[in-house]
Amino acid sequence: TTCDRIAVMDQGVIQQVGTPMELFDHPVNRFVAGFVGSANIVKRPEGDVAFRPHAASLRVAQQVGAAVPVRTLQATLLQLDAPKTLPVARPPDALPGQGGVRTTFSASLGGSLAGVRDYMAAYPYTCFEQRTSRAVALGDAQAWQGVAATLPAHLDGDGLIKYFASMNEGSDSLTAYVLSVTSEAGFAIAPEQRERMQAGLIAFVEGKAVRGASLRTGELAVRKLAALEALSRIAPVRGAWLESFTVAPALWPSSALIDWYLVLERSPELANREALLAQAQQLLRTRLNLQGTSMGFSTERSDDWWWLMASPDVNANRLLLAMLDNPAWQADMGRLARGTLGRQRRGRWGTTLANAWGTLALDKFSAKFEAQPVTGNSVVQLAGAGKSVRWGDATPGSVLQAWPPGPAQLTLRHKGGGKAWATVQSLAAVPLTAPLSSGYRIARSVTPVEQAKAGAWSRGDVYRVRLDLEAQADMSWVVVDDPIPASASILGTGLGRDAQIATQGETRRGWVQPDYEERTSGAFRAYYAWVPKGKWSIEYTVRLNNEGRFSLPPTRVEAMYSPEMFGETPNPAVVVGR
Repeated sequence: TTCDRIAVMDQGVIQQVGTPMELFDHPVNRFVAGFVGSANIVKRPEGDVAFRPHAASLRVAQQVGAAVPVRTLQATLLQLDAPKTLPVARPPDALPGQGGVRTTFSASLGGSLAGVRDYMAAYPYTCFEQRTSRAVALGDAQAWQGVAATLPAHLDGDGLIKYFASMNEGSDSLTAYVLSVTSEAGFAIAPEQRERMQAGLIAFVEGKAVRGASLRTGELAVRKLAALEALSRIAPVRGAWLESFTVAPALWPSSALIDWYLVLERSPELANREALLAQAQQLLRTRLNLQGTSMGFSTERSDDWWWLMASPDVNANRLLLAMLDNPAWQADMGRLARGTLGRQRRGRWGTTLANAWGTLALDKFSAKFEAQPVTGNSVVQLAGAGKSVRWGDATPGSVLQAWPPGPAQLTLRHKGGGKAWATVQSLAAVPLTAPLSSGYRIARSVTPVEQAKAGAWSRGDVYRVRLDLEAQADMSWVVVDDPIPASASILGTGLGRDAQIATQGETRRGWVQPDYEERTSGAFRAYYAWVPKGKWSIEYTVRLNNEGRFSLPPTRVEAMYSPEMFGETPNPAVVVGR
């Protein structure tokens, strides 16, 4: 087509939609359903071109996210073996009429992960690990099939998985994780891809496939142990594979020690296997710290190997899984399960990896140790208003109660057999009013590129966003997430000459460059495999396509495998006129 703008005639009124490229080709605007039958193209006196459908319609679907989403601010897990009372109050700065107190009932620990499932269902980032972890944590086999369908494009020449298909090299750590977690979840990988991944890990262990540079002494041994643990799920590990590194379990982080135990458990032909297995278990018991309902490791400060996707939360969940069938650990299983749940904050663990492993661990713990059915009724009362749920063939689910006008008491009781569990979540929408820095700083500026009216935004205007960022420490896999107004378009995809012209002035400072960029209908995201301590900047360009007042969520930068390192800054509303 040669028309400049496209409009749709709806009941005699011509409505301008956008350029042909925006309408049909741009991935930001997801236009569903098209024309049925024939349609005429007409030219109005004003010069615009319009479709006049005979028996047709054009449906436009636009995702619009909340500027201030409802989030879990606090959460606690209770066993209803006696009446329980909790004080509750709406956060003073929370938006009224949103959120509330949600109580989720479950007959088992594995079924009480409402906060985990909420977090993973809403998780926005999309590298291969995150999509895999999301499918595992949600128990979504269909979602995994969609992820697995993209696996051939994510394998490099050695058979190792790339975080994003556009990258050049895959990661041995990511490949080992995907093989291990999907095996534990019972998710299938096509034989051809699985064999390529297996061959890639064997080549890495044997030194034929080299990846990355070490950050700590002994890192190569730790990475090879993760690869061997994944390989041991397919066949016993060969003794020759252990000759490429020094076996020193006492010096390894807990993640490697758990890998080592599992390798030995599945490889009965290894030399001195019984003595090495006893040593590994003794070292794990020595490091384990169980106090009350909490669980930790004496080596916790040195166990956070975030650049290899290992953390104390992951270690706790994997230890529970590893020892489920070990007779010597059966007396400790209940404490391990309660202990790893005690590591949660806001009803979830800190990383996608920990949430995936934690869901698997507690599901399998529940299947083995929580067979007694729960019967009767559970009652939840808040500020005098009560709701009762009945236990039958299915779990009664959740009860959401609105925030009371002031501080109140939440009371929980169970009348019947079994030991019911209840997860209580405080849900609220709390707007960010000032920049927040916990490892990263953000300075955001907006500059007009094309503006019809100086000092005011109009439909069709173009602006450029500049993000000046500063990291307090070296970190792997950092994401920058900056929102755009609903219906706006991020330019620079190559889908139009105007986009190429408008983005010519974009600059990026600092030697760190994104490994992958994602341009969605709601945000611009840049993913960095490695960000060193220091400053860098990135720019992108936006066209405003519709008029209105658009509230924006905060701009966020986050270390995905060390999420306590993040930065946020609030954004003002964008007002677009005609």
